[in-house]
Amino acid sequence: MVKRFGYGRVSTIDQDLRIQAEALERSGCIASFLEKKSGTTTEGREELRRVLSILGEDDELVVVRLDRLARSVADLADIVRQIEKKGASLRCIEQPVDTGSAAGRAFVGMLAVFAEFETGLRRERQMEGIAKAKREGKYKGRQRLSVTDEVAHLSAEGRGPTAIARELGIGVATVHRRLAEIRSAG
Repeated sequence: MVKRFGYGRVSTIDQDLRIQAEALERSGCIASFLEKKSGTTTEGREELRRVLSILGEDDELVVVRLDRLARSVADLADIVRQIEKKGASLRCIEQPVDTGSAAGRAFVGMLAVFAEFETGLRRERQMEGIAKAKREGKYKGRQRLSVTDEVAHLSAEGRGPTAIARELGIGVATVHRRLAEIRSAG
């Protein structure tokens, strides 16, 4: 019997996972693994690691779209290899992707190439826009994260820097800096 496990991801803590969670539930997933992490790498994506670890023979990993699973051809290929090694398959809800067949595997490869190309173009356009804004004196740079109060609150609850970083979707180094600021101000 095929067991379907869902995986959903958004990149920032401001984004909402509800739409993906509901779509995964409607598609018959018995469990969904959801996280707020950047998709530019598979490093630190604990929910992805968990769902891949429980897949078994004939199971399906279901995602809403491929870009929720991977942002690069290399990462997608690696994830698909892990899935297939377990005798499982990948299925996308909003794209005609099902790695249960040779045609589906080929289609995943083609989609990944185009997704990586699009990401590269987007990055180039972004850098051009930033350069133009700097020339015009409009670029102020990235605003500092205003999470000091949240870091303080979670630290007071007894959570460690790694857990705080994971919950807030920020780097551990940022948590350490904020904790140092809090200690020096107090």
